[in-house]
Amino acid sequence: MTTAMISGRSSIIRRTFLRVSSAAAGGLFVSLYLDWPASAQQTAKPQSYPPDAFVHVRPDGKIVIQVNRLEFGQGVHTALPMLLADEMDADWSQVIADLAPASDVYRDPLMGIQMVGGSGSIAHSFEQYRQLGARTRAMLVAGAAAQWKVHPGQCHTEASVVHGPNRQSAKYAELASAAAGLPIPENVPLKKESDLRLTGKKIRRLDSRSKCDGSQKYGLDLELPGMKVALVAHPPVFGAKVKSFDASSARAIPGVDDVFEIPLVRGTGIVVVANRFWAAKQARDQLHADWDAASVERADSAQLFEKYRELARTPGIVAVNRGDPNAINAIPAADRIVAEYEFPFLAHTPMEPLNTTVRFDGARAEVWAGSQFQTVDQMAVAETLGLKPEKVTFHTEMAGGGFGRRATPDSHVQREAALIAKRLRGIPVKLIWTREDDVQGGYYRPMHVHRLEVGVGADGKPAAWRHVIVGQSILAGTPFASMLKNGLDESTVEGAADTHYTVPDFHVSAHHPVINVPVLWWRSVGHSHNAFVMETLIDELATRANADPIAYRESLLAPDANKLKTCLALLEEKIASWRPRVPRGHAVGIACHECFGTGVACAVEVSIENRRPRIHRATIAVDPGFAVNPLTIESQMQGGVSFGITQLMPKGAITLKDGRVEQRNWDGYTPPYIKDAPVTMDVHIVPSGEKPSGCGEPPVPVISPAIVNALSQLTGKRYRRLPLTEI
Repeated sequence: MTTAMISGRSSIIRRTFLRVSSAAAGGLFVSLYLDWPASAQQTAKPQSYPPDAFVHVRPDGKIVIQVNRLEFGQGVHTALPMLLADEMDADWSQVIADLAPASDVYRDPLMGIQMVGGSGSIAHSFEQYRQLGARTRAMLVAGAAAQWKVHPGQCHTEASVVHGPNRQSAKYAELASAAAGLPIPENVPLKKESDLRLTGKKIRRLDSRSKCDGSQKYGLDLELPGMKVALVAHPPVFGAKVKSFDASSARAIPGVDDVFEIPLVRGTGIVVVANRFWAAKQARDQLHADWDAASVERADSAQLFEKYRELARTPGIVAVNRGDPNAINAIPAADRIVAEYEFPFLAHTPMEPLNTTVRFDGARAEVWAGSQFQTVDQMAVAETLGLKPEKVTFHTEMAGGGFGRRATPDSHVQREAALIAKRLRGIPVKLIWTREDDVQGGYYRPMHVHRLEVGVGADGKPAAWRHVIVGQSILAGTPFASMLKNGLDESTVEGAADTHYTVPDFHVSAHHPVINVPVLWWRSVGHSHNAFVMETLIDELATRANADPIAYRESLLAPDANKLKTCLALLEEKIASWRPRVPRGHAVGIACHECFGTGVACAVEVSIENRRPRIHRATIAVDPGFAVNPLTIESQMQGGVSFGITQLMPKGAITLKDGRVEQRNWDGYTPPYIKDAPVTMDVHIVPSGEKPSGCGEPPVPVISPAIVNALSQLTGKRYRRLPLTEI
């Protein structure tokens, strides 16, 4: 999910509704309902709602809080319940978090669909969850006050207990049923920051223990009675179709139930259904298929880069045109930097392979999936099975990473699973995409070529900047295509066209070639490559001007670039003790970037060992607005930095030859390992009272340029082609 997509929804007007009910099992149920205008999502106001949405005060005192997002490592399983529990004055030791199923009540308050993306979970639901907690608390207080015949203002709450003026007390669990029948307060003041007991504090995650001891269950771990496992043989060239296949050897594998062909979002495939994964895997390996790829393009990385380089020498669709676009032509060649950058396709390869389980009985369906797009995937399953969405119960399963890969607009994994379940009516079937399926299955970050001409003024600062970016559109051909602006996909240019550096004559344009390779947002989307270009070039300009890289950046920042300014200032303060004293053969690289509303500045200490960068230290300064859980933010920065190093890995590229992906697994597409991560990392959060902004993606763009900037000091080279196959 991109910055542009989020900002495009900023004008949505929301109306909030609360409904309360008491259940037969006892307890209080509180639900927040959002009535969406047609501009947010073309669906009618929901006709029915689950009775236990968001908050359930159980008779045993436990408080179950529904999380309206997928949890896949980012920490919302804890942070969102913190917000609600804090306003509710709930006993945190009694709080249980539960991942909400697909339902209209759980839609993102800004985007209009239930989803995780664009680092928006806390930013979008900050007020929503606080209001839920405050209103629930007010109702419980009202219930107690009515019993004691006192004014609610005479009562106070603490740790799931209401206290009265005459030493009365009642636990929330004792008040839940009575409170459920009371009117819902419309305007409840939220706590002052000084009164918060959980929010803003370092709170350990609710799911930490289960993830550390191995007891946490993910979608891949799901077991149901009578369940079958399915694998699909996908075409070796995107969009190819099965011409013929021989399944005799596959059917001979013990445990194999069926082998059949299905249509795919692109082309057709062959399904193997078995009682266990290994039987399905062995059977699929025994298939003999002949594929028809005559009518589809056979993409080739080498040829694509050649084509992209040619396009980059011509103006594209204008993204920004500030000042004189031809001013660069008047600047002498000696005062120009001409640079071309190349970035390959990148895969996501989350730790838990993609999977979806579906059971279809003809009238209804049930789905279990770790989905970033519950609304979209639920609708896709319904469409595939000929059902209405409300006839599809969609369970959100804990997921082992995603980085954008579980947010596919075409829902291709869920559609495949639904088609298979349609044939196996009444039998639950788990579709698994193996690591090989994922690495070779497309939905990559698009490959890009950048060409820049930067004119340097007498003061050493950029006076003119002409920048052409070539890369596939992620939005074109998807339900989000309406967000293209005059044919421009802003996810391609974000992080460059909206830079916070001031350049008098600034021109950015883009080409979107149509290529037969499925592409998708990759953690931080366009910022991942645009920040690399911007930050390495700014660093090159600072070196050319004999300027300190931090001071040079500060001198270029726009007056309103407050978050980057605070981050750079904090970074400079925190690295002052070690930056001037790095050992011989070490260098310090600097980078900063703002995306998804969050500013990040990074300093790394780097040396070269065995012809590879060794990152001895990384210091991060981040301004995410109000820090809901500093411990989670620290983890996000650490994880994002490690993920961002993917771009630099020698085998960190997906390449195609004659239409076929050349990598199969982590042996050919190698992510960063422990030795590639910083030896030590310290994270510093800028104190702020502003509303929270994103944390999942902002650390990703800064690490690669910071490392490369340090390498440039050590080698004297400029690195403009990723991955780093040579230093």
